[in-house]
Amino acid sequence: MTNHHHLHAPLRSAPQSSSQSFTAKLLLLLTLLPLSLAALAFILQWRGGIPDPTTRWSPPGSHHLFPGMESSPLSSAAVRSSSSDCVNLGRSASSSFPYYQNWKFDSGSNLRPKILITTSTSAGLDQILPWMFYHKVIGVSTFYLFVEGKAASPEVSKVLESIPGVKVIYRTKELEEQQARSRIWNETWLSSFFYKPCNYELFVKQSLNMEMAIVMARDAGMDWIIHLDTDELLHPAGAKEYSLKQLLQDVPGNVDMVIFPNYESSVERDDIKEPFTEVSMFKRNYDHVPKDTYFGMYKESTRGNPNYFLTYGNGKSAARIQEHLRPNGAHRWHNYMKTPNEIKLEEAAVLHYTYARFSDLTSRRDRCGCKPTKEDVKRCFMLEFDRAAFIIASTATEEEMLKWYHEHIVWDDKDIKIKLLRKGILTRIYAPMAIIQGLRESGVFSSVIASAPTTLSKEKFLATIDSSNSSRATASVSHPSRKIGISRENKATARKTLDVEVAEFQEFAVPPLAPPVIDFNELTIEV
Repeated sequence: MTNHHHLHAPLRSAPQSSSQSFTAKLLLLLTLLPLSLAALAFILQWRGGIPDPTTRWSPPGSHHLFPGMESSPLSSAAVRSSSSDCVNLGRSASSSFPYYQNWKFDSGSNLRPKILITTSTSAGLDQILPWMFYHKVIGVSTFYLFVEGKAASPEVSKVLESIPGVKVIYRTKELEEQQARSRIWNETWLSSFFYKPCNYELFVKQSLNMEMAIVMARDAGMDWIIHLDTDELLHPAGAKEYSLKQLLQDVPGNVDMVIFPNYESSVERDDIKEPFTEVSMFKRNYDHVPKDTYFGMYKESTRGNPNYFLTYGNGKSAARIQEHLRPNGAHRWHNYMKTPNEIKLEEAAVLHYTYARFSDLTSRRDRCGCKPTKEDVKRCFMLEFDRAAFIIASTATEEEMLKWYHEHIVWDDKDIKIKLLRKGILTRIYAPMAIIQGLRESGVFSSVIASAPTTLSKEKFLATIDSSNSSRATASVSHPSRKIGISRENKATARKTLDVEVAEFQEFAVPPLAPPVIDFNELTIEV
Protein backbone atom coordinates (compact mmCIF):
# COMPACT_ATOMS: atom_id res chain seq x y z
CA MET A 1 0.00 0.00 0.00
CA THR A 2 2.86 2.36 0.80
CA ASN A 3 4.49 1.85 -2.60
CA HIS A 4 1.17 2.42 -4.28
CA HIS A 5 0.75 5.77 -2.53
CA HIS A 6 4.16 7.03 -3.66
CA LEU A 7 3.45 5.95 -7.20
CA HIS A 8 0.40 8.26 -7.62
CA ALA A 9 1.66 11.36 -5.79
CA PRO A 10 3.62 12.82 -8.77
CA LEU A 11 0.55 12.31 -11.02
CA ARG A 12 -1.61 14.61 -8.83
CA SER A 13 0.98 17.46 -8.67
CA ALA A 14 1.40 17.74 -12.46
CA PRO A 15 -1.90 19.63 -13.12
CA GLN A 16 -1.14 22.07 -10.29
CA SER A 17 2.22 22.97 -11.87
CA SER A 18 0.58 23.47 -15.29
CA SER A 19 -2.13 25.74 -13.82
CA GLN A 20 0.44 27.92 -12.07
CA SER A 21 2.42 28.28 -15.28
CA PHE A 22 -0.71 29.39 -17.24
CA THR A 23 -1.63 31.96 -14.58
CA ALA A 24 1.87 33.43 -14.63
CA LYS A 25 1.77 33.77 -18.41
CA LEU A 26 -1.67 35.41 -18.29
CA LEU A 27 -0.54 37.94 -15.69
CA LEU A 28 2.52 38.73 -17.79
CA LEU A 29 0.35 39.28 -20.87
CA LEU A 30 -2.05 41.56 -19.00
CA THR A 31 0.88 43.55 -17.71
CA LEU A 32 2.67 43.92 -21.04
CA LEU A 33 -0.42 44.71 -23.15
CA PRO A 34 -1.33 48.11 -21.63
CA LEU A 35 2.35 49.02 -21.41
CA SER A 36 2.72 48.27 -25.12
CA LEU A 37 -0.36 50.30 -26.01
CA ALA A 38 0.86 53.20 -23.91
CA ALA A 39 4.25 53.07 -25.60
CA LEU A 40 2.59 53.01 -29.04
CA ALA A 41 0.41 56.00 -28.19
CA PHE A 42 3.46 57.89 -26.93
CA ILE A 43 5.36 57.21 -30.16
CA LEU A 44 2.42 58.29 -32.35
CA GLN A 45 1.92 61.43 -30.27
CA TRP A 46 5.62 62.27 -30.44
CA ARG A 47 5.60 61.82 -34.25
CA GLY A 48 2.46 63.94 -34.67
CA GLY A 49 0.13 61.06 -35.54
CA ILE A 50 -2.54 62.06 -32.99
CA PRO A 51 -3.56 65.67 -32.24
CA ASP A 52 -3.31 66.88 -28.71
CA PRO A 53 -6.83 66.85 -27.26
CA THR A 54 -6.10 69.92 -25.16
CA THR A 55 -5.69 71.95 -28.37
CA ARG A 56 -8.14 70.00 -30.52
CA TRP A 57 -11.12 71.38 -28.55
CA SER A 58 -9.88 74.94 -28.13
CA PRO A 59 -10.41 78.05 -30.25
CA PRO A 60 -7.44 79.07 -32.40
CA GLY A 61 -4.73 80.89 -30.52
CA SER A 62 -6.11 80.11 -27.08
CA HIS A 63 -4.54 78.26 -24.17
CA HIS A 64 -7.68 76.36 -23.18
CA LEU A 65 -7.36 73.02 -21.57
CA PHE A 66 -9.68 70.16 -22.40
CA PRO A 67 -13.18 70.95 -21.03
CA GLY A 68 -13.23 70.35 -17.29
CA MET A 69 -9.45 70.58 -16.79
CA GLU A 70 -9.47 74.28 -15.98
CA SER A 71 -11.99 76.43 -14.14
CA SER A 72 -11.88 79.36 -16.54
CA PRO A 73 -11.63 78.52 -20.24
CA LEU A 74 -11.64 82.08 -21.53
CA SER A 75 -8.69 82.86 -23.73
CA SER A 76 -6.78 86.03 -23.14
CA ALA A 77 -7.14 86.94 -26.78
CA ALA A 78 -10.89 86.64 -26.57
CA VAL A 79 -11.35 89.22 -23.87
CA ARG A 80 -9.20 91.91 -25.45
CA SER A 81 -12.00 93.02 -27.79
CA SER A 82 -12.64 96.72 -27.51
CA SER A 83 -16.17 96.65 -28.87
CA SER A 84 -18.57 97.64 -26.10
CA ASP A 85 -21.36 95.32 -27.25
CA CYS A 86 -19.08 92.28 -27.11
CA VAL A 87 -18.39 92.26 -23.37
CA ASN A 88 -21.08 89.70 -22.55
CA LEU A 89 -20.26 87.49 -25.53
CA GLY A 90 -17.16 86.06 -23.92
CA ARG A 91 -17.94 85.69 -20.24
CA SER A 92 -17.67 82.16 -18.94
CA ALA A 93 -17.01 80.10 -15.85
CA SER A 94 -17.08 76.63 -17.34
CA SER A 95 -17.08 74.91 -20.69
CA SER A 96 -20.25 72.98 -21.38
CA PHE A 97 -20.40 73.13 -25.20
CA PRO A 98 -16.91 72.39 -26.61
CA TYR A 99 -16.08 74.35 -29.75
CA TYR A 100 -14.17 72.09 -32.11
CA GLN A 101 -11.27 73.96 -33.66
CA ASN A 102 -12.00 74.86 -37.32
CA TRP A 103 -15.58 73.58 -37.04
CA LYS A 104 -17.47 75.41 -39.80
CA PHE A 105 -20.96 74.63 -38.52
CA ASP A 106 -21.95 72.85 -41.74
CA SER A 107 -20.81 75.73 -43.97
CA GLY A 108 -20.20 74.47 -47.49
CA SER A 109 -21.57 71.05 -46.67
CA ASN A 110 -23.18 68.98 -49.41
CA LEU A 111 -25.80 67.71 -47.00
CA ARG A 112 -29.38 68.45 -48.03
CA PRO A 113 -31.45 70.44 -47.61
CA LYS A 114 -29.38 73.62 -47.71
CA ILE A 115 -31.10 76.27 -45.62
CA LEU A 116 -30.62 80.03 -45.93
CA ILE A 117 -31.76 82.73 -43.51
CA THR A 118 -31.94 86.32 -44.72
CA THR A 119 -32.43 89.35 -42.49
CA SER A 120 -32.36 93.14 -42.54
CA THR A 121 -30.65 94.36 -39.38
CA SER A 122 -29.01 97.29 -37.63
CA ALA A 123 -28.16 95.31 -34.47
CA GLY A 124 -24.74 94.83 -32.86
CA LEU A 125 -22.64 91.72 -32.34
CA ASP A 126 -24.17 91.09 -28.92
CA GLN A 127 -27.43 90.22 -30.68
CA ILE A 128 -26.34 88.98 -34.11
CA LEU A 129 -23.71 86.41 -33.05
CA PRO A 130 -25.90 84.42 -30.60
CA TRP A 131 -28.76 84.57 -33.12
CA MET A 132 -26.58 83.37 -35.97
CA PHE A 133 -24.66 80.58 -34.24
CA TYR A 134 -27.81 79.21 -32.63
CA HIS A 135 -29.27 78.76 -36.11
CA LYS A 136 -26.02 77.23 -37.33
CA VAL A 137 -26.31 74.64 -34.55
CA ILE A 138 -29.84 73.62 -35.63
CA GLY A 139 -28.87 73.28 -39.29
CA VAL A 140 -28.74 76.62 -41.13
CA SER A 141 -25.68 76.85 -43.37
CA THR A 142 -25.95 80.28 -45.02
CA PHE A 143 -26.89 83.81 -43.94
CA TYR A 144 -27.54 86.91 -46.04
CA LEU A 145 -27.32 89.98 -43.82
CA PHE A 146 -28.61 93.27 -45.23
CA VAL A 147 -26.95 95.63 -42.79
CA GLU A 148 -27.40 99.26 -41.77
CA GLY A 149 -26.52 101.40 -38.77
CA LYS A 150 -24.52 99.61 -36.10
CA ALA A 151 -24.46 96.33 -38.05
CA ALA A 152 -22.77 98.14 -40.94
CA SER A 153 -20.07 99.76 -38.80
CA PRO A 154 -16.48 98.59 -39.47
CA GLU A 155 -16.01 97.01 -36.01
CA VAL A 156 -19.14 94.86 -36.46
CA SER A 157 -19.03 94.13 -40.17
CA LYS A 158 -15.39 92.93 -40.11
CA VAL A 159 -16.44 90.18 -37.70
CA LEU A 160 -19.52 89.23 -39.72
CA GLU A 161 -17.48 89.16 -42.95
CA SER A 162 -15.03 86.67 -41.39
CA ILE A 163 -17.65 84.01 -40.56
CA PRO A 164 -17.96 81.16 -43.10
CA GLY A 165 -21.36 81.00 -44.78
CA VAL A 166 -22.17 84.67 -44.12
CA LYS A 167 -22.71 87.24 -46.87
CA VAL A 168 -22.94 90.87 -45.78
CA ILE A 169 -24.84 93.26 -48.07
CA TYR A 170 -24.45 96.98 -47.32
CA ARG A 171 -27.14 99.55 -48.03
CA THR A 172 -25.06 101.55 -50.50
CA LYS A 173 -26.13 103.98 -53.20
CA GLU A 174 -25.59 101.22 -55.76
CA LEU A 175 -27.90 98.86 -53.86
CA GLU A 176 -30.63 101.50 -53.64
CA GLU A 177 -30.35 102.21 -57.37
CA GLN A 178 -30.58 98.50 -58.14
CA GLN A 179 -33.65 98.10 -55.94
CA ALA A 180 -35.21 101.18 -57.55
CA ARG A 181 -35.38 99.13 -60.76
CA SER A 182 -37.20 96.23 -59.08
CA ARG A 183 -40.39 95.01 -60.74
CA ILE A 184 -42.09 95.32 -57.32
CA TRP A 185 -42.58 99.07 -57.87
CA ASN A 186 -44.85 98.38 -60.86
CA GLU A 187 -46.93 95.74 -59.10
CA THR A 188 -49.91 96.11 -56.82
CA TRP A 189 -49.34 93.56 -54.05
CA LEU A 190 -47.03 95.83 -52.00
CA SER A 191 -48.24 99.23 -53.23
CA SER A 192 -50.30 100.06 -50.12
CA PHE A 193 -47.04 100.21 -48.11
CA PHE A 194 -45.16 102.56 -50.48
CA TYR A 195 -44.06 106.06 -49.41
CA LYS A 196 -45.05 105.73 -45.75
CA PRO A 197 -42.68 106.18 -42.76
CA CYS A 198 -41.27 103.91 -40.04
CA ASN A 199 -42.67 100.37 -40.01
CA TYR A 200 -44.16 100.71 -43.48
CA GLU A 201 -40.85 101.83 -44.95
CA LEU A 202 -39.07 98.97 -43.17
CA PHE A 203 -41.63 96.50 -44.53
CA VAL A 204 -40.95 97.64 -48.13
CA LYS A 205 -37.19 97.56 -47.56
CA GLN A 206 -37.39 94.01 -46.16
CA SER A 207 -39.42 92.89 -49.19
CA LEU A 208 -36.88 94.36 -51.63
CA ASN A 209 -34.04 92.69 -49.72
CA MET A 210 -35.91 89.37 -49.75
CA GLU A 211 -36.31 89.66 -53.52
CA MET A 212 -32.54 90.04 -53.93
CA ALA A 213 -31.91 87.18 -51.51
CA ILE A 214 -34.05 84.83 -53.62
CA VAL A 215 -31.87 85.46 -56.69
CA MET A 216 -28.63 84.95 -54.74
CA ALA A 217 -30.01 81.85 -53.01
CA ARG A 218 -30.94 80.25 -56.33
CA ASP A 219 -27.46 80.94 -57.72
CA ALA A 220 -25.91 79.44 -54.57
CA GLY A 221 -27.92 76.21 -54.85
CA MET A 222 -29.97 76.73 -51.69
CA ASP A 223 -33.06 74.58 -51.08
CA TRP A 224 -35.00 76.67 -48.53
CA ILE A 225 -35.09 80.38 -47.69
CA ILE A 226 -36.39 81.92 -44.44
CA HIS A 227 -36.76 85.58 -43.52
CA LEU A 228 -36.18 86.26 -39.81
CA ASP A 229 -35.46 89.28 -37.69
CA THR A 230 -32.55 89.15 -35.26
CA ASP A 231 -34.94 89.08 -32.30
CA GLU A 232 -36.46 85.80 -33.52
CA LEU A 233 -35.26 82.21 -33.09
CA LEU A 234 -36.61 79.16 -34.90
CA HIS A 235 -37.74 76.42 -32.50
CA PRO A 236 -37.84 73.07 -34.40
CA ALA A 237 -39.89 71.25 -31.76
CA GLY A 238 -40.98 67.79 -32.83
CA ALA A 239 -38.02 67.34 -35.18
CA LYS A 240 -35.49 64.57 -34.64
CA GLU A 241 -32.42 65.82 -32.74
CA TYR A 242 -33.91 69.34 -32.60
CA SER A 243 -32.81 69.77 -36.22
CA LEU A 244 -34.30 72.31 -38.61
CA LYS A 245 -32.57 70.45 -41.43
CA GLN A 246 -34.36 67.23 -40.45
CA LEU A 247 -37.67 69.06 -40.09
CA LEU A 248 -37.52 70.52 -43.61
CA GLN A 249 -36.15 67.29 -45.07
CA ASP A 250 -39.34 65.55 -43.92
CA VAL A 251 -41.59 68.06 -45.71
CA PRO A 252 -43.36 66.43 -48.72
CA GLY A 253 -41.94 67.43 -52.10
CA ASN A 254 -45.16 69.05 -53.29
CA VAL A 255 -45.13 71.60 -50.45
CA ASP A 256 -43.86 75.07 -51.44
CA MET A 257 -44.07 76.91 -48.12
CA VAL A 258 -43.89 75.95 -44.44
CA ILE A 259 -45.43 78.27 -41.85
CA PHE A 260 -43.95 78.52 -38.36
CA PRO A 261 -46.54 79.93 -35.91
CA ASN A 262 -44.90 82.43 -33.59
CA TYR A 263 -44.62 82.29 -29.80
CA GLU A 264 -44.08 85.56 -27.96
CA SER A 265 -41.63 86.13 -25.11
CA SER A 266 -43.27 86.70 -21.72
CA VAL A 267 -40.75 88.42 -19.48
CA GLU A 268 -40.79 88.10 -15.70
CA ARG A 269 -38.35 90.93 -14.85
CA ASP A 270 -37.64 94.46 -16.00
CA ASP A 271 -33.83 94.16 -15.89
CA ILE A 272 -33.24 91.62 -18.67
CA LYS A 273 -30.08 92.31 -20.68
CA GLU A 274 -29.75 89.17 -22.83
CA PRO A 275 -33.22 87.88 -23.78
CA PHE A 276 -31.96 84.74 -25.55
CA THR A 277 -30.43 83.40 -22.34
CA GLU A 278 -32.67 85.03 -19.73
CA VAL A 279 -36.19 84.42 -21.08
CA SER A 280 -37.72 80.93 -20.86
CA MET A 281 -41.46 81.69 -20.76
CA PHE A 282 -43.46 82.19 -23.95
CA LYS A 283 -47.08 82.73 -24.89
CA ARG A 284 -48.18 80.06 -27.35
CA ASN A 285 -49.73 80.87 -30.69
CA TYR A 286 -53.47 80.75 -31.29
CA ASP A 287 -52.89 77.85 -33.71
CA HIS A 288 -51.24 75.76 -30.98
CA VAL A 289 -53.87 76.33 -28.29
CA PRO A 290 -57.31 74.65 -28.09
CA LYS A 291 -59.88 77.23 -29.18
CA ASP A 292 -62.04 76.92 -26.05
CA THR A 293 -58.92 77.51 -23.92
CA TYR A 294 -57.81 80.47 -26.04
CA PHE A 295 -61.16 82.27 -25.86
CA GLY A 296 -61.88 81.12 -22.31
CA MET A 297 -58.61 82.57 -21.00
CA TYR A 298 -58.46 85.55 -23.35
CA LYS A 299 -59.02 88.24 -20.70
CA GLU A 300 -56.30 86.90 -18.38
CA SER A 301 -53.97 86.45 -21.36
CA THR A 302 -54.25 90.01 -22.69
CA ARG A 303 -54.16 91.88 -19.33
CA GLY A 304 -55.79 94.95 -20.86
CA ASN A 305 -53.52 95.10 -23.91
CA PRO A 306 -55.05 95.60 -27.39
CA ASN A 307 -54.48 91.98 -28.45
CA TYR A 308 -53.52 88.49 -27.26
CA PHE A 309 -49.96 89.14 -28.50
CA LEU A 310 -48.16 92.44 -28.04
CA THR A 311 -47.14 92.46 -31.71
CA TYR A 312 -47.77 90.16 -34.68
CA GLY A 313 -49.42 86.74 -34.44
CA ASN A 314 -49.22 85.31 -37.96
CA GLY A 315 -45.79 83.67 -37.73
CA LYS A 316 -42.98 83.47 -40.27
CA SER A 317 -42.40 81.06 -43.15
CA ALA A 318 -39.84 79.03 -45.06
CA ALA A 319 -40.10 78.77 -48.86
CA ARG A 320 -38.69 76.14 -51.16
CA ILE A 321 -36.37 77.80 -53.70
CA GLN A 322 -37.98 77.52 -57.14
CA GLU A 323 -38.69 79.51 -60.27
CA HIS A 324 -40.94 82.60 -60.01
CA LEU A 325 -40.63 82.75 -56.21
CA ARG A 326 -41.18 86.21 -54.72
CA PRO A 327 -41.62 87.72 -51.25
CA ASN A 328 -45.10 88.50 -50.01
CA GLY A 329 -44.10 90.87 -47.26
CA ALA A 330 -41.79 90.01 -44.37
CA HIS A 331 -43.96 87.13 -43.11
CA ARG A 332 -44.77 85.12 -46.25
CA TRP A 333 -43.57 84.12 -49.70
CA HIS A 334 -45.54 83.76 -52.94
CA ASN A 335 -45.09 82.69 -56.56
CA TYR A 336 -45.73 84.71 -59.71
CA MET A 337 -47.07 81.68 -61.59
CA LYS A 338 -49.08 79.72 -59.01
CA THR A 339 -50.65 79.78 -55.58
CA PRO A 340 -48.09 78.08 -53.29
CA ASN A 341 -49.01 74.84 -51.56
CA GLU A 342 -48.40 75.56 -47.87
CA ILE A 343 -48.52 73.69 -44.58
CA LYS A 344 -48.58 74.98 -41.01
CA LEU A 345 -46.44 73.18 -38.42
CA GLU A 346 -48.18 71.76 -35.35
CA GLU A 347 -45.21 71.80 -32.95
CA ALA A 348 -42.35 73.89 -34.37
CA ALA A 349 -42.52 77.66 -33.92
CA VAL A 350 -40.60 80.90 -34.24
CA LEU A 351 -39.82 82.49 -30.87
CA HIS A 352 -40.27 86.25 -30.96
CA TYR A 353 -38.40 88.14 -28.21
CA THR A 354 -40.42 91.35 -28.43
CA TYR A 355 -40.08 94.18 -25.89
CA ALA A 356 -38.01 91.75 -23.81
CA ARG A 357 -35.77 94.57 -22.54
CA PHE A 358 -37.01 97.77 -20.96
CA SER A 359 -34.64 99.64 -23.29
CA ASP A 360 -36.62 98.33 -26.29
CA LEU A 361 -39.24 101.00 -25.58
CA THR A 362 -36.83 103.87 -26.20
CA SER A 363 -34.83 102.18 -28.96
CA ARG A 364 -37.97 101.75 -31.08
CA ARG A 365 -38.95 105.34 -30.37
CA ASP A 366 -35.56 106.62 -31.51
CA ARG A 367 -35.84 104.84 -34.88
CA CYS A 368 -38.96 106.78 -35.89
CA GLY A 369 -39.57 110.50 -36.29
CA CYS A 370 -43.37 110.45 -36.07
CA LYS A 371 -45.30 112.67 -33.70
CA PRO A 372 -46.53 110.93 -30.49
CA THR A 373 -50.23 111.50 -31.24
CA LYS A 374 -52.94 108.90 -31.78
CA GLU A 375 -53.49 110.06 -35.34
CA ASP A 376 -49.88 110.37 -36.45
CA VAL A 377 -48.78 106.99 -35.05
CA LYS A 378 -51.30 105.32 -37.38
CA ARG A 379 -49.12 106.53 -40.26
CA CYS A 380 -46.06 104.94 -38.72
CA PHE A 381 -47.07 101.68 -37.04
CA MET A 382 -49.30 98.82 -38.17
CA LEU A 383 -50.11 97.31 -34.76
CA GLU A 384 -51.95 98.89 -31.84
CA PHE A 385 -49.44 97.96 -29.15
CA ASP A 386 -46.52 99.46 -31.11
CA ARG A 387 -48.49 102.70 -31.35
CA ALA A 388 -49.23 102.80 -27.62
CA ALA A 389 -45.60 101.93 -26.75
CA PHE A 390 -44.29 104.70 -29.02
CA ILE A 391 -46.55 107.30 -27.40
CA ILE A 392 -45.64 106.32 -23.83
CA ALA A 393 -41.92 106.20 -24.68
CA SER A 394 -42.15 109.67 -26.26
CA THR A 395 -44.18 111.44 -23.57
CA ALA A 396 -43.64 109.73 -20.18
CA THR A 397 -40.89 110.04 -17.61
CA GLU A 398 -38.55 107.15 -16.88
CA GLU A 399 -40.54 106.25 -13.77
CA GLU A 400 -43.85 106.35 -15.66
CA MET A 401 -42.41 104.23 -18.45
CA LEU A 402 -41.22 101.60 -15.98
CA LYS A 403 -44.66 101.49 -14.33
CA TRP A 404 -46.31 101.10 -17.76
CA TYR A 405 -43.79 98.40 -18.70
CA HIS A 406 -44.75 96.35 -15.62
CA GLU A 407 -48.48 96.79 -16.21
CA HIS A 408 -48.41 95.77 -19.86
CA ILE A 409 -45.36 93.58 -20.45
CA VAL A 410 -43.83 92.08 -17.27
CA TRP A 411 -45.67 89.08 -15.79
CA ASP A 412 -45.59 90.02 -12.10
CA ASP A 413 -48.73 88.16 -10.96
CA LYS A 414 -47.52 84.70 -9.94
CA ASP A 415 -51.03 83.23 -9.60
CA ILE A 416 -52.11 84.27 -13.09
CA LYS A 417 -48.80 83.04 -14.47
CA ILE A 418 -49.21 79.58 -12.90
CA LYS A 419 -52.82 79.37 -14.08
CA LEU A 420 -51.90 80.17 -17.69
CA LEU A 421 -48.98 77.75 -17.61
CA ARG A 422 -51.32 74.96 -16.45
CA LYS A 423 -53.86 75.85 -19.13
CA GLY A 424 -51.19 75.76 -21.86
CA ILE A 425 -51.44 79.45 -22.79
CA LEU A 426 -47.93 80.01 -21.44
CA THR A 427 -45.14 77.49 -21.79
CA ARG A 428 -41.50 77.06 -20.79
CA ILE A 429 -38.89 76.54 -23.52
CA TYR A 430 -35.26 76.01 -22.50
CA ALA A 431 -33.51 74.59 -25.58
CA PRO A 432 -32.45 77.91 -27.18
CA MET A 433 -31.29 79.23 -23.80
CA ALA A 434 -29.16 76.12 -23.21
CA ILE A 435 -27.64 76.14 -26.70
CA ILE A 436 -26.71 79.83 -26.70
CA GLN A 437 -25.37 79.72 -23.15
CA GLY A 438 -23.29 76.69 -24.09
CA LEU A 439 -21.89 78.47 -27.14
CA ARG A 440 -20.96 81.47 -25.03
CA GLU A 441 -19.32 79.41 -22.28
CA SER A 442 -17.25 77.48 -24.78
CA GLY A 443 -15.79 80.71 -26.18
CA VAL A 444 -17.38 80.52 -29.63
CA PHE A 445 -18.41 84.17 -29.79
CA SER A 446 -15.22 85.52 -28.24
CA SER A 447 -13.01 83.43 -30.54
CA VAL A 448 -14.90 84.65 -33.62
CA ILE A 449 -14.37 88.25 -32.54
CA ALA A 450 -10.71 87.69 -31.68
CA SER A 451 -9.94 85.94 -34.99
CA ALA A 452 -11.58 88.60 -37.20
CA PRO A 453 -9.24 90.73 -39.34
CA THR A 454 -8.21 94.02 -37.74
CA THR A 455 -9.22 96.09 -40.78
CA LEU A 456 -11.53 95.96 -43.77
CA SER A 457 -10.46 96.43 -47.36
CA LYS A 458 -10.86 99.97 -48.69
CA GLU A 459 -13.86 98.98 -50.80
CA LYS A 460 -15.68 97.33 -47.90
CA PHE A 461 -14.79 100.15 -45.51
CA LEU A 462 -16.32 102.73 -47.86
CA ALA A 463 -19.40 100.53 -48.16
CA THR A 464 -19.82 100.52 -44.38
CA ILE A 465 -19.56 104.32 -44.25
CA ASP A 466 -22.07 104.72 -47.09
CA SER A 467 -24.47 102.27 -45.44
CA SER A 468 -24.20 103.92 -42.03
CA ASN A 469 -24.80 107.38 -43.50
CA SER A 470 -27.78 106.12 -45.48
CA SER A 471 -29.43 104.59 -42.42
CA ARG A 472 -28.82 107.71 -40.31
CA ALA A 473 -30.39 109.92 -42.98
CA THR A 474 -33.46 107.71 -43.11
CA ALA A 475 -33.90 107.74 -39.34
CA SER A 476 -33.63 111.51 -39.12
CA VAL A 477 -36.74 112.31 -41.18
CA SER A 478 -40.41 111.61 -40.61
CA HIS A 479 -41.09 110.48 -44.19
CA PRO A 480 -39.48 107.67 -46.19
CA SER A 481 -36.71 108.32 -48.65
CA ARG A 482 -37.84 108.05 -52.27
CA LYS A 483 -34.34 107.23 -53.51
CA ILE A 484 -35.24 103.59 -53.98
CA GLY A 485 -38.14 104.56 -56.26
CA ILE A 486 -36.56 107.11 -58.61
CA SER A 487 -36.16 104.80 -61.61
CA ARG A 488 -39.28 102.74 -61.26
CA GLU A 489 -40.92 103.88 -64.54
CA ASN A 490 -38.30 102.68 -66.97
CA LYS A 491 -39.17 98.96 -66.87
CA ALA A 492 -42.96 99.27 -67.13
CA THR A 493 -43.29 98.51 -70.84
CA ALA A 494 -41.00 95.47 -70.76
CA ARG A 495 -42.97 93.97 -67.89
CA LYS A 496 -46.44 94.62 -69.27
CA THR A 497 -46.95 91.17 -70.81
CA LEU A 498 -45.75 89.27 -67.74
CA ASP A 499 -47.92 91.40 -65.46
CA VAL A 500 -50.99 90.43 -67.46
CA GLU A 501 -50.06 86.76 -67.33
CA VAL A 502 -49.60 86.65 -63.56
CA ALA A 503 -52.39 89.03 -62.55
CA GLU A 504 -54.39 86.08 -61.27
CA PHE A 505 -51.77 85.46 -58.58
CA GLN A 506 -51.32 89.08 -57.44
CA GLU A 507 -52.28 88.63 -53.79
CA PHE A 508 -51.66 91.54 -51.44
CA ALA A 509 -48.62 91.36 -49.16
CA VAL A 510 -49.24 89.77 -45.78
CA PRO A 511 -48.51 92.38 -43.08
CA PRO A 512 -47.90 91.63 -39.40
CA LEU A 513 -51.34 90.58 -38.17
CA ALA A 514 -52.74 90.33 -34.64
CA PRO A 515 -54.37 87.06 -33.43
CA PRO A 516 -58.19 86.72 -33.19
CA VAL A 517 -59.80 89.09 -30.69
CA ILE A 518 -62.90 88.97 -28.49
CA ASP A 519 -65.52 91.65 -28.09
CA PHE A 520 -66.31 91.40 -24.37
CA ASN A 521 -69.49 93.42 -24.85
CA GLU A 522 -70.99 90.52 -26.79
CA LEU A 523 -69.38 87.53 -25.07
CA THR A 524 -69.73 86.14 -21.56
CA ILE A 525 -66.79 84.01 -20.43
CA GLU A 526 -67.03 81.42 -17.74
CA VAL A 527 -63.76 80.74 -15.96
